[in-house]
Amino acid sequence: MDRRILAALAEDGRASLRELAEQVGLSQTPLLRRVRRLEQAGVIAGYGVRIDNSRLGHTVSVYVAVTLSAQSEDALAAFEREIVRAPEVMSCFLMTGGSDYMLRVVVPSIAAYEGFLTRSLTRMPGVAHIQSSFALRAVIQRTTPPLG
Repeated sequence: MDRRILAALAEDGRASLRELAEQVGLSQTPLLRRVRRLEQAGVIAGYGVRIDNSRLGHTVSVYVAVTLSAQSEDALAAFEREIVRAPEVMSCFLMTGGSDYMLRVVVPSIAAYEGFLTRSLTRMPGVAHIQSSFALRAVIQRTTPPLG
């Protein structure tokens, strides 16, 4: 039942309690109890809105592999302190393999990406190598993991 609730909320987080209860087949009181329990357990981390970046003029998505000159704890921490300040960076992951970090950057144009690259990313502490890949189009973008 919890998975059905999560799937329904993932589909429409603005559904009323009544609509949600009807959709999952529970009355409102036990549904609310389950939702609150999922929130308290941290399974439901929050509620938000999905924004279409292109409608706001941010039509270019770039995946950026970043390699640092050193991989010490201090070097990683210094980079992370700076990267979180860059509003163009939608996500940043510490990686294994050939690069240290993978970024997803959203900007309005290639010129804007060049500006981000030259005025921000290349000036961050310890950055030794950057490899950029431009996304041509999104095929799928899930926001919820498999609930089965």
